Amino acid sequence: MKLETTRFGVIDIREEEIITMPLGMPGFSDQKQFVLLDHKQDSPFQWYQSVQDPSLAFVVTDPFLFKPDYAVNLHKIVEELGWDQDVSGNHLKLYAVVNIPPGSPEKTTANLIGPVLMNLVTHEAVQVIIPDSRYSHKFPLA
Repeated sequence: MKLETTRFGVIDIREEEIITMPLGMPGFSDQKQFVLLDHKQDSPFQWYQSVQDPSLAFVVTDPFLFKPDYAVNLHKIVEELGWDQDVSGNHLKLYAVVNIPPGSPEKTTANLIGPVLMNLVTHEAVQVIIPDSRYSHKFPLA
């Protein structure tokens, strides 16, 4: 399938690469389908590109690359979603949404209280808001 984007032009994606977000992203609830695109080879960052809106893409990263002791209790979340209860399996993946201020990449932060949880088997995702978290929505990555 051809996907038109403002950042990458027209790209080819496979239908099975589409990640469905039944609730959308907070503030973008009408955006229900995304794909993960690599930023650059060996980069810790990826793009979470909307399938419906060519101009909407979030920078995401694996939070464990920057915060190895990052911990999120997935049991309740997975239960509420009705997903497979094996939270120790490798079918679940967390991503942190990254904010890179224009002209100030040294001030790059990641949202650790609102990670995106993906089920790699069902290709579904949800942005989880962790109440009373010890983490910040502006965790410095630099």
